Amino acid sequence: MTTTPTPSGRPAPATARPRRARGLRRLAMPLLLSCGMCLGALAAAGPAQAGQANDTVVETTRHGGRTVALTFDDGPDPDDTPRLLEVLRKHRVKAVFCLWGDHVEEHPELVRAIVAGGHTLCNHTMHHDDMATWSPEDIRADLAEANAAIRRAAPGARIPYFRAPYGSWGQTPQVAASMGMQPLGWRLVIGDWEPHSADEFARRITEGVTPGAVVLLHDGGGDRSATVEAVDRAIPRLRAEGWRFDKPARRG
Repeated sequence: MTTTPTPSGRPAPATARPRRARGLRRLAMPLLLSCGMCLGALAAAGPAQAGQANDTVVETTRHGGRTVALTFDDGPDPDDTPRLLEVLRKHRVKAVFCLWGDHVEEHPELVRAIVAGGHTLCNHTMHHDDMATWSPEDIRADLAEANAAIRRAAPGARIPYFRAPYGSWGQTPQVAASMGMQPLGWRLVIGDWEPHSADEFARRITEGVTPGAVVLLHDGGGDRSATVEAVDRAIPRLRAEGWRFDKPARRG
């Protein structure tokens, strides 16, 4: 056992140490309780509220360089999402699925299939409305409703991203970040809401991609069979040119 020097340099009497220890314990108790309350609050808020998102719209991958992130909006769709999941599984690529709440409620089994495939979820609002002029309160209510629908379909699912319909952001980035979701934009959009061939969409992907780009595609909101086929063709071409597939950045 060591002794504690007094200001004079002599060891403190043995009888003084227990009293000091009890005093330290009394002083430490409120601090421990306070820390416990802080940790409890963070746990209740979840990791996202602990500062893992901000209101900058991210458009690049986590690692930059010759990497690309594939993201798919407006699903899930009973025709095209299952086929897309097969294509991604075949090529061993993980993607981000930006889910439309109404479609989630119609096809909850597809949300579970997306999660089971190891893909990342993104809140794309409940009803795909243009929120450019919405108040923060109305935005929060819609995003919370969409999150709840996703988590009813896939309990415990993480939803680390938010994407505004039409890229019409308004005050959504600030609200999404406060809810722990990073606003997710894009660097390349191939316009697959217009009717074109799979060859044309594949060309737009392979020729339009730039280092670290997030690519916007669709697996819902219409017939996206050409998009799915284009992805099937584009992935091996990109790999042959030295591209790697990555996730979007987690913070701006």
